[in-house]
Amino acid sequence: MTPEGRARGLLEAALAVVVWGASFIATKIALRDISPFPLIWLRFGIGVMVLGIAVAVRREFRLPAPRDLVAFGLLGLLGITFHQWLQSTGLITAQASTTGWIIATIPVFIAILGRLFLGERLEGGRVLGIVLAGAGVLLVVTRGDLSMLFRGNLSTPGDILILISAANWAVFSILSRRGLKRHPASLMLFFVMASGWLLVNPLLFATSTFADFGHVTMRGWMAVLFLGVFCSGFAYIWWYDALQRLPASQAGALLYVEPLVAVVVAAALLGEEVTPLTLVGGAVILAGVWLVTRRQR
Repeated sequence: MTPEGRARGLLEAALAVVVWGASFIATKIALRDISPFPLIWLRFGIGVMVLGIAVAVRREFRLPAPRDLVAFGLLGLLGITFHQWLQSTGLITAQASTTGWIIATIPVFIAILGRLFLGERLEGGRVLGIVLAGAGVLLVVTRGDLSMLFRGNLSTPGDILILISAANWAVFSILSRRGLKRHPASLMLFFVMASGWLLVNPLLFATSTFADFGHVTMRGWMAVLFLGVFCSGFAYIWWYDALQRLPASQAGALLYVEPLVAVVVAAALLGEEVTPLTLVGGAVILAGVWLVTRRQR
């Protein structure tokens, strides 16, 4: 790996992480004008076009076997249709900054699922990390008021949906491993995203009309375009290109920046309050994730 290649890989990974960190804020802005299913339909329709162009330019396109197409369809249902419904619906009531911290727990869920279904070991340090990350999530979603646990009022409904989406993405990530070993990442993502987008269509027509798009403001359209072109298109290309240039541990370390980006951008554009207890909870989450993902001796 040349220094130039490594620098390009770090830049692409950093761009992807910053874009994904800002995606929660863009989603909140778009949801002011449009409901979840039309937003998902627009966002991933644009994303499919961006990925399709990338696959064509790289001359990677080929039609997978029917069995693979079925697998991609199931992944699209799980990782696009269902996952984005969870996040978009959750962000109606959840704060964008809180969402960033909760999503950071995805590696913890991957470790737990790996232990339960793949027989992967969980050493003492990783178990401690899981406990810490869980404690950090409780601090974040209760805003430091842990008495909410005893009142049966854990958090907003949106926080619960975002937490479910983090676990769901962990399932999606584990199920995607086999396909990523056999297909170029951009090609697989194209078919997965296209499948998920197609499955959104009947839900869109059942719950909305195209007249709903006429209520979107200029700010809303800018948020939709950002989500489609950058969050669902370029960011995935940048991320998987970076993984080809960098060790996974180096690229993965940059994911710790994502919730920090969400906090800063949410405060600047949405006026969300950043409290010391939320930052403490976020720090505990990141410490737990680090313990779970660090290389064991």
